[in-house]
Amino acid sequence: MRILISNDDGYLAPGLLALVQACQGLAEVDVVAPEQNASGTSNSLSLHRPLSVFKATTGAQAGFHYVNGTPSDCVHIALTGLLPQRPDLVISGINQGANMGDDTLYSGTVAAAMEGYQFGIPAVAFSQVDRGWAHLDAAAATARRVLESVWPQVAQAQQTRRPWLLNVNMPNEPDTASLPWAVTRLGRRHASEPVIRQISPRGDTLYWIGAAGAACDGAAGTDFHATEHRQVSITPLHVDLTDHASLPEWAARLQP
Repeated sequence: MRILISNDDGYLAPGLLALVQACQGLAEVDVVAPEQNASGTSNSLSLHRPLSVFKATTGAQAGFHYVNGTPSDCVHIALTGLLPQRPDLVISGINQGANMGDDTLYSGTVAAAMEGYQFGIPAVAFSQVDRGWAHLDAAAATARRVLESVWPQVAQAQQTRRPWLLNVNMPNEPDTASLPWAVTRLGRRHASEPVIRQISPRGDTLYWIGAAGAACDGAAGTDFHATEHRQVSITPLHVDLTDHASLPEWAARLQP
């Protein structure tokens, strides 16, 4: 069995190394991650420039492949030409900060896992709720427990050819590995904060994207509610964006 690991914080990120170490003994591990921080790149692929793949030769990251592109680039290249063997599972993280609710639309962490899912491979994205890597060892132990729990479903997915995608958000707590798990739906956020304007030394106006909005749907059953109540949130995701409930209504409206 083989696991492909990627992330969006870059191949030098502590969360990536912690996740790699957590997988030791579970399966053979390949790492293909971005060269630089690629947070917020969503599912973007680099279609208008060539990409380079490098291999770290020193330090704790020795053997890691890194790509001057996005998380989706990394997984796509790994699955379509870089790796000699198709992985049985794709995992991403451990991200520095939550990927809950609307965050999943922008998240490079989720996108890396989703790229594996798009290729028919089961996938899991791991994130810590707060930034700063506090209690990362506990988050890594939790990730290991989740992977051991879903391992039978990995083999089953191979037989049924029905992949699945899980989005896991973990509180930054010293006892995270012993916290209860909750299978959740995505919550929703308010609109993001306004852009921040700055004037460059040359007098040009610059714009920084504002902070994410607070939760507007954090009801029981959501990822926001679970993590707020010291639970590990596990949300099954899929890619179909179709508004199935409105199909008959729109079909009636748009009759010629």
